[in-house]
Amino acid sequence: MFEIIRKNQRVMQLVLLVLILPSFVLIGVSGYSSYVSGDSDIVKVGDSAITSQEFDRARRMQLDDMQRNNPSGFDLAQADSLESRRALLESLIDQRVQIEVATAARFNVSDIALRDYIATMPEFQENGSFSPALYSQVLASAGINTRDFEQSQRGQMALQRVLGPVAASSSMLPSVMNKLEIALTEERGVRTRSFLTRDFESKVQISDADLQAWYDANKQSLELPQQVKVEYLLLNEAAASKDLATPTDDQLKQYYEQNKARYVQAGRVNISHILVTLPAGASDTEREAAQTKARELAEKAQANKEGFADLARANSQDEGSAREGGELGWISKGSWPSVLESAVFALKKGDVSGVIEGPNGFHIFKSNEVQPEQGESFEQARSKVQDEVRKQLASERFADMASKLTNLVYDNEDNLEAAANALGLTLKQAEGISRQGLIPASQVEGELAAAKSPDAAVLDDSRVRQALFNAETLASRKNAGVVEVSPDTLIALRVTDVTEAHVPALDKVRTIAEENLRREKAAALAVQAGEDYLKQLQAGAEPENFSAQFAVSRAEFPEMDEALLNKVLANPVDKLPAYVGDRQPQGYTVVQILSHEPGKSGNPGLDMLTAQLTQAMARTETQAVLQAMRVEEKVQILPEAEKELTSTGENE
Repeated sequence: MFEIIRKNQRVMQLVLLVLILPSFVLIGVSGYSSYVSGDSDIVKVGDSAITSQEFDRARRMQLDDMQRNNPSGFDLAQADSLESRRALLESLIDQRVQIEVATAARFNVSDIALRDYIATMPEFQENGSFSPALYSQVLASAGINTRDFEQSQRGQMALQRVLGPVAASSSMLPSVMNKLEIALTEERGVRTRSFLTRDFESKVQISDADLQAWYDANKQSLELPQQVKVEYLLLNEAAASKDLATPTDDQLKQYYEQNKARYVQAGRVNISHILVTLPAGASDTEREAAQTKARELAEKAQANKEGFADLARANSQDEGSAREGGELGWISKGSWPSVLESAVFALKKGDVSGVIEGPNGFHIFKSNEVQPEQGESFEQARSKVQDEVRKQLASERFADMASKLTNLVYDNEDNLEAAANALGLTLKQAEGISRQGLIPASQVEGELAAAKSPDAAVLDDSRVRQALFNAETLASRKNAGVVEVSPDTLIALRVTDVTEAHVPALDKVRTIAEENLRREKAAALAVQAGEDYLKQLQAGAEPENFSAQFAVSRAEFPEMDEALLNKVLANPVDKLPAYVGDRQPQGYTVVQILSHEPGKSGNPGLDMLTAQLTQAMARTETQAVLQAMRVEEKVQILPEAEKELTSTGENE
């Protein structure tokens, strides 16, 4: 079941629509607005409303989906921010507006159109055709019946009729595209000279007064966010392996025998055969006749071993192998019935057996080639076996410790000492953990900076930070629980101290402040030097130390940002060379303009431009129509919406 769901993620997303949005085609907007009764309206849309329960349900499903898609990088604070909630509410309003319009216009979708649409969905196709069996199987695996799914799709198709024609009718005029292509491909031949900030840093002098002034003016940028000090227990493979008893010889030998195929390649033999079949329920007479024939063939084969293949082609009743001269290929020990295996593995290379009775009749075997057992003996593989057994024991111990850790952490909610003592784990400490990440070690006092801890990657995991900055965890200072960072790594945590957001004293951030101030002053010197040189060139000075010439256009502009490019392209070309300059991230760049190449249309490199601009135009026009529909439907965001958007969600 789960494999079907895994392979059909898009269908699962469509199925979610059935859960999120009851089909307005069936119950209508008025029915829909009463679908969740007993809660408050937060947005009025025409004759219906979006309720707080609807918004909360959609929000929870969105968060669950985000966490499922990115478990290690999921950050609840960011995913459930005020901006994210507003965006979700806006999308719900847009959807409801479309429902109102579609209902009022009586948009619907015929059964034929619905069937045709579902039949084209690749998730329900086998060998390029719609499979009713797969369709039923996928939906059943998701726990939803076909009627509900089809109604949800009918509703979505009807909604597409609201704005779909707007997007479909959008296009870019050829005359507009020609002008755009000409503007994009217009070129200038240029050379550049850069005045880099780093080259001026050694010339900067910083006084204490300068540093204090910069600190006073930039305190906000130096503010450290709220951070916590924690104690924690880390359970991983290393912890589970600590003080693990050395495996006994019996354990090692047992593991070696159970996993012998990993160390030893079993002996095998390349076999051909001649088969004289014996039907089930054969009479004694038939049995004697078959056995006599088999003996005669065995005698011929033993007398002329080189002719075995020809004899098999002419006489073997195993049609499949007879065509190949009786060849069966390589047979490994343990793969055949014991009576046959014993016979074939007793043969040396080139030997032909006597008559061997098997399940299908009488066989005569020839050994074409023999490979004895190869690999490492127990003693040769001992160190490998010991490592693997230790890992297996550690894995079993890890599972047992994980279960005990969880119970101990929740049974002793005020401390982690009980779990540490019971499991023999080291109780560790770290500080400088914020909701957004780890504070740089240079900005954390003492030796417990999480950023320089060997466990930094675990402590910086978003799920760990989410557990630590839960409102109840911060207030109660009780255990934050056990977080599974990976299948073989668990961490139990407790907040022991909270430091609120603050601006460190100057002496604590002196190095950072000095680096920033030095960079700013060096950048100012670079800009001043660049501007002075630009004035000299514009006054007629001879250009020096410029780069090799290269071309820039609105489509391609290496080595310069957009502001400088605009200066280059806007500069008159009636008198060349010309010079322009501007600040750049790395300092200041002076550009010498040497040549001008007019733009032209029909550039193959811009083939995708029309499609991209048409899509952009479609999105813009769709949004414009949607905004007009909002006005028409008298969308009213109620005061209760702001309360819902800013609720803390502490009870989740």
